[in-house]
Amino acid sequence: MNSIFLRIYGGMCAALVLVAVLGVLALHQLNQTRAEQYRERLAHGTFSLMADNLRPMNDTERRRALAVWARLLGIPLELQVLSQGDLDLGQRTRVLRGQVLVEQTGPHAAKVYRLVSDGEQLTLVGEVRQISEQLARATIYLLADELVRYPVAEQPERLAQLKQEKGFGFDLRLMTVDQADMDEDQRRRVSEGDTVMALGKGGDSIRVFAGMVGTPWVLEIGPLYQMNPYPPEWLVLIAALGLSLIGLIVYLLVRQLERRLRGLESAATQIAQGSLETRVPARGADSVGRLAAAFNGMAEHLQQLLAIQRELVRAVSHELRTPVARLRFGLEMLGSASTPEARDKYLAGMDHDIEDLDRLVDEMLTYARLEQGSPALNFQRVDLDALVNQVIEELGPLRAGITVERGLCLSAADCDGAWVEAEPRFLHRALQNLVGNAMRHARSRVTVSYQVGQLRCRVDVEDDGPGVPEAAWERVFKPFLRLDDSRARASGGHGLGLSIVRRIIHWHDGRALINRSKSLGGACFSLSWPRHQDRS
Repeated sequence: MNSIFLRIYGGMCAALVLVAVLGVLALHQLNQTRAEQYRERLAHGTFSLMADNLRPMNDTERRRALAVWARLLGIPLELQVLSQGDLDLGQRTRVLRGQVLVEQTGPHAAKVYRLVSDGEQLTLVGEVRQISEQLARATIYLLADELVRYPVAEQPERLAQLKQEKGFGFDLRLMTVDQADMDEDQRRRVSEGDTVMALGKGGDSIRVFAGMVGTPWVLEIGPLYQMNPYPPEWLVLIAALGLSLIGLIVYLLVRQLERRLRGLESAATQIAQGSLETRVPARGADSVGRLAAAFNGMAEHLQQLLAIQRELVRAVSHELRTPVARLRFGLEMLGSASTPEARDKYLAGMDHDIEDLDRLVDEMLTYARLEQGSPALNFQRVDLDALVNQVIEELGPLRAGITVERGLCLSAADCDGAWVEAEPRFLHRALQNLVGNAMRHARSRVTVSYQVGQLRCRVDVEDDGPGVPEAAWERVFKPFLRLDDSRARASGGHGLGLSIVRRIIHWHDGRALINRSKSLGGACFSLSWPRHQDRS
């Protein structure tokens, strides 16, 4: 699966299938709970009324009442001690709380339990095999038997009390024949003492009507709605629609993403084939847009590095060619030298060329090591004043006619001397390169100054030479670069010293800058870096 769309869509499908399976299980459990609650709601009122009527009776009266009710309901009824049944602890607790418990024993059969006496823990148990019209008629009989004990005018109020006290799960109403929603034939049958069952207006419920003998009332039960379980087909349909909708949305979202990633892949392939100028459109602020911007930055950096590498190769070739040519010329002239003085002259020249080659190789190796990345820097407490004096003592005597001296050296009043945190070896090399570069181009004078503040420190190396044109201030730090006129090949050097300086000061989180010296008129090279290094 190489397509991002297929991977995402496959994952979404797997997740949706898992959700669908869990949904089917949850739907089945929900239907079972709803069916149990529906059966309990239908049975609660009738069985509560019978159990409450049994409570004050003696054993003989209870047996007689159970026999009569069993014939009316068409189901077997018995009294059973709660502990003798096969109910678990949770079911027994519900019965002891006065709830009607319906335990399903078959597709359409159930046992109904209702507590009669707390002290004896007697329970009324009825085994209902199917819901029939006879159950409704028995409920009507029980209600009528209760209502006839009250005056006619008080019977509607008593019926309302029974509905609330016994917890009937359907409506109970008393009305006159004219008020009942029945046709003429149904009214006639009710007047004759028959029980009538009628469909509700929507056809999804039934109502039961029965006349109250000796009263003008008609007892209406219902509407009674059938418990309709949620069909699993709904979940299948919802899953199919969900898969289709999710697939469409994911496809529309991923198509653009995949197109952009293919553009990145194509650009990477072109760069690998040598087309370094290839770039990708960096649109948007999303992750792909940021990836495209980072890719373009990487490609730009790679192109610059390769360009620098080519330039270095050309520069190295050029730098090597001159001393090698001089060595070849010296060898040829050495063979034709007729006097020892001439031979010594050519040998001295050849030795100078070899030293020049050795310095070039040393600077090239140093620069190559620096370009590979920051080495393990060991920042230490360095006395900048002592370091400046050391560099002046090392380089001052090397060139006659050039005076290297200290300039203005300042430390803040709250600073402990002129100490700074730096890598001693590399900072020493950077100062050596700056002072050596200034001595090669100075006419007679070079000054080294420093300033140490609370947060930052700075070193300035100035000379009284011809200076550097402002247009070339940035270019002088590039490797193997030599300017024309005063800073030509005759002044010496290989064009790597200032590049090494900038790399070293960069490791110290500082900057290397060039300006015109205000005091001497030549070039002024400055190094600035934080006095305290972050070692985190």
